[in-house]
Amino acid sequence: MVKKIMRITQKFVNQIAYKIVGCAIEVHKQLGPGLLESVYETCTIEEIKGSGMSVQSQLYVPILYKNKELGSSLKLDLVVEDLVIVELKAVETMIPLYKAQLLSYLKLTGKPKGLLINFHCENITEQLVPLVTEEFSKLPKE
Repeated sequence: MVKKIMRITQKFVNQIAYKIVGCAIEVHKQLGPGLLESVYETCTIEEIKGSGMSVQSQLYVPILYKNKELGSSLKLDLVVEDLVIVELKAVETMIPLYKAQLLSYLKLTGKPKGLLINFHCENITEQLVPLVTEEFSKLPKE
């Protein structure tokens, strides 16, 4: 059996992100707003795995400063297919700091795309914040 090698493109990364959002919408549809972030995280992981994607949770990221590793004090909520960082929130108000944190995580890891998802709302997609990096722009479109 020949294993097909998947080429990483902008389209491929966007398809993963689309599936992740679909998983988050399903969790929100089942649970509604008002629960703890950890509950949404557990259920979102289950949905992502059920959709056939790989997911890592509570992943520590080493801090690299001037090419020197200074330890790992950053913790990412989810990394899906080793390409998309997902930061989950269950907050009444999304503040600019959350977006800035996700941008920093993307920069430190070199991942091409991130999603900031808030479950404490009526509609997931209205507060969804997708972010892409320079790494994303370097990928072929298709």
